[in-house]
Amino acid sequence: MEPQVITLGCRLNIVESEVIKGHVTAAGLGDCVVVNTCAVTSEAVRQAAQTIRRLRRERPEAKIIVTGCAAQTEPDRFAAMPEADFVIGNTEKLKSETYKAFSEPSCERVAVNDIMSVRETASHMIDSFASRARAFIQIQNGCDHRCTFCVIPFGRGPSRSVPAGDVVAAVRRVVEKGYAEAVLTGVDITSYGDDLPGTMSLGRLVRHILKSVPELARLRLSSIDQVETDPHLLAALAEEPRLMPHLHLSLQSGDDMILKRMKRRHSRANSVAFCKEVRRLRPDIVFGADLIAGFPTETDAMFGNSLSVVDDCGLTFLHVFGFSPRKGTPAARMPQLDRRVVKERAASLREKGHHVLERYLDSVAGTDVEVLIENGGIGRTPHFAEVEIALDHVPGTVQRARTLKHDGRRLIGEILA
Repeated sequence: MEPQVITLGCRLNIVESEVIKGHVTAAGLGDCVVVNTCAVTSEAVRQAAQTIRRLRRERPEAKIIVTGCAAQTEPDRFAAMPEADFVIGNTEKLKSETYKAFSEPSCERVAVNDIMSVRETASHMIDSFASRARAFIQIQNGCDHRCTFCVIPFGRGPSRSVPAGDVVAAVRRVVEKGYAEAVLTGVDITSYGDDLPGTMSLGRLVRHILKSVPELARLRLSSIDQVETDPHLLAALAEEPRLMPHLHLSLQSGDDMILKRMKRRHSRANSVAFCKEVRRLRPDIVFGADLIAGFPTETDAMFGNSLSVVDDCGLTFLHVFGFSPRKGTPAARMPQLDRRVVKERAASLREKGHHVLERYLDSVAGTDVEVLIENGGIGRTPHFAEVEIALDHVPGTVQRARTLKHDGRRLIGEILA
């Protein structure tokens, strides 16, 4: 059978899985599966283990290679799985020699090194993807912050930025290959440039890309930390129509005490003021946000503040996590809530998310929009709303469409002649 790479988790993993595919093919490994795992929650780690066990049942002869953040943070757990042939870390997974060594009898079964010692990033800039809809451009990796609930810095290492010239060259290559939309991605992209010489920032990079690659139709940002946003990014949102009017924010909570216990660097007021200012600069902006329900010590009133911040910030797309303690983090040592309460609060937040999305879809149904066509008759508006299109069109093309109605989750429309 052909080699296979299974991607779990974030957009950065999508980019890195493309690197892995190239290395696996070049190494001629044949019947193997690489599982690129996620560690953002304990549920993500559990699902990774479940995926590995399922793969072994389905492909008993395949060589199963486990990598990604869960392998980096919990190598012993995956090394103990008889279904896993090799376990490699986040640095090792991007090196061609790692995969060449798998055919050698002396190859070590577990290779996970100290991620905190890594200083380089994006040694391979990818310019083609399995999906033709959009290209993900890695601009940064790692994180220097220590939120009390998060293990990702221990899976990704310190924050490090890709030089701006390399990013622009990567964007230019994907445009030449026919991609209409590029998405800037990383672990903490609003910290971009802090480790580079000069005064580079995410906003300056955005400006540089749009000026240097005028052929790029759409530029989109992955999740941002609003407290780190620089003035150049705000100016770009106000002045650059090719920068998409959609921001996904790392809010996590709407309660100030919980934010302090999370060791976040913003307050509720900061978040509300940020959304108000960006909406002033770009009136059609749409916000998404990550929110955690059931953080340790969270009272009903504190959770109520998270529910109400959805309206106060004018959020549309919610990505809700029920809190799960991650071993070794400060939050895991705090007084935990009953799991039933955590699940109920997460369900309430998701229900809130359903209502605000439905309200947004009500407001835009019946309008004409530019749709980036994805696979399976689905497209995305500039505001990242899904549009279901009846007829197949070429993925990666931007089409003018009329939205007719919605089904509560996505718009339903037709391409205009």
